[in-house]
Amino acid sequence: MKRIIAVCVLILMATAMLCCAGDAVIATAPFEAGRTITIEVTAGEHFIHDMKIGKLMTIHNPPTTAFWIEDVDGNYIETLYVTEKVGTEGWKKTPGEEPTGTDLRRPGSLPTWGHRRGAAAPDGVYLPTKDDPMPDAVTSASPKASYTLTTVVPDDLERFVVFAEFNNSTDFNDYYRADLSPGEPGYNGNEFTGGQPAVVYAADVDLTGGETSFVMELIGHSSPDGSDGEISDDISNLTDATDIVEKVTIFVE
Repeated sequence: MKRIIAVCVLILMATAMLCCAGDAVIATAPFEAGRTITIEVTAGEHFIHDMKIGKLMTIHNPPTTAFWIEDVDGNYIETLYVTEKVGTEGWKKTPGEEPTGTDLRRPGSLPTWGHRRGAAAPDGVYLPTKDDPMPDAVTSASPKASYTLTTVVPDDLERFVVFAEFNNSTDFNDYYRADLSPGEPGYNGNEFTGGQPAVVYAADVDLTGGETSFVMELIGHSSPDGSDGEISDDISNLTDATDIVEKVTIFVE
């Protein structure tokens, strides 16, 4: 019975998410004022990943995403944007998933962002909670197609690094399999929450030379189980995950 109820909840989630389909323009305000930057995200072939629920239902999942900036020495500065499910712990329970109290914790969702941000929750997971969420100024629902993010960075910041992390659920392959158990290499979650690890993109933004556009490059993948914030440059076992986005371009005014 519990499994049936959980599946029904997932079906309702899918119906709600379809209302968000289409291109989007997202505006965030991580700082009260500053220099405007625009980030154009072009969806890749696997931006939307289909998750099958039984034989009758398919949920079209967009990626969980975070954008943040660091200084050139690798020090975290601020989050520019994060999708609200991870930013507010807005997950819905999936079949077989056991909450910790009222919390649903998915440490492998965006572990690089979480660890770079450096704010561990009381349970030791480096992700926001319902009781301590990210502010509304930097969160929104997950867009279902290519989108534009408009945000700001401090006026006096002339050299910095923009990072982006993307993760799709249930994009399993021959290496990151659904039958893996906790502790096994490649384990990322259960059959409804796991899959390939998050992928990380970065761009060095140097405004001292007059450039105004910068293309973000794939630099590796995150920890599959979220146990650390390291980025591995070995992407040989990734498949669909490298096609979540086709191109990400930063424009600075």
